[in-house]
Amino acid sequence: MLNLSELSAAIAPLDLRSCLISQGGRILLEHYRDDSAREQLARINSCTKSVLSAAICIAMDQGIIPPAETRLSEFFPELTRDPDARKADLTLEHLLTMTAGWRWDEFGGRNSFPKMTRSPHWVRYVLEQPLENTPGTRMVYNSGNSQLLSAILAMCSGMSTAQFTEQHLLRPLGIEAYEWEQDPQGVHTGGFGMKLRPIDLWRFGQLYLQQGMWEGRPLISRELVQRSATPAIGTEPPRRGRYGWHWWVDEYSEGTGEPLEYFYARGYGGQFVYVLPALEAVVVLTQDQNRHKKQPMDVFRERIAPYILAYS
Repeated sequence: MLNLSELSAAIAPLDLRSCLISQGGRILLEHYRDDSAREQLARINSCTKSVLSAAICIAMDQGIIPPAETRLSEFFPELTRDPDARKADLTLEHLLTMTAGWRWDEFGGRNSFPKMTRSPHWVRYVLEQPLENTPGTRMVYNSGNSQLLSAILAMCSGMSTAQFTEQHLLRPLGIEAYEWEQDPQGVHTGGFGMKLRPIDLWRFGQLYLQQGMWEGRPLISRELVQRSATPAIGTEPPRRGRYGWHWWVDEYSEGTGEPLEYFYARGYGGQFVYVLPALEAVVVLTQDQNRHKKQPMDVFRERIAPYILAYS
């Protein structure tokens, strides 16, 4: 049994916006900086990618989007006319695993996230970037991949990404309020731009802990939940762990004990949804790390994981 008083004392000085910890579907710790943080919609940044991944999986389950091995040229025929013949072989899988191979530096360089968001047509901007790596060989974090996936979901479903996600994911989870940004063409931002409450992030994590089941109803097939959380490729320093379908995968070990495996959604500024299958646990953290100039600590690995392991 978790020692909640010790855990509360450990996180109290960290100025977290929120911290929710559950085990077996029961929330054991629900901490908020203040009353407003409980109900206020707040940016989840790149955790949006994992929500989009869930919507893509639902669309695949329904046959609306074809299997992950499908080539992108089915949606963007211009890729077959590109001088680089490798672009014709790009697949949905490459987008989901961040292995498309575009020349890209997410927060700087010649081809980057800020340049995409300043361009008049985000999807076209991504498609026109040159390939630096052979598709499938290297993970390079790229919100442009997520924007293409959002465009594909809207294209295949005949609905906006937000409408599809609300109908098939958010509403069934009991998530009634959210916000979601759009690009100049009205495509909802696949890599960022959602706002949710902490408790709704917890519901999302719990859905994945339950292998896609919610209140006895399958929202996502077990097969695609497992595929999403299965490492597809390793990452490079300073990032750690491995990457699945818009989910991060890692493990925590203390001493000689068995490593604790987990997967998680991650957003800039300290937004996290951790899913720990072996312990039937979900941990949600929301923060305002951009308020601090110094390098923030890894709250989960340094303060929370040791307690969960010690008392589980």
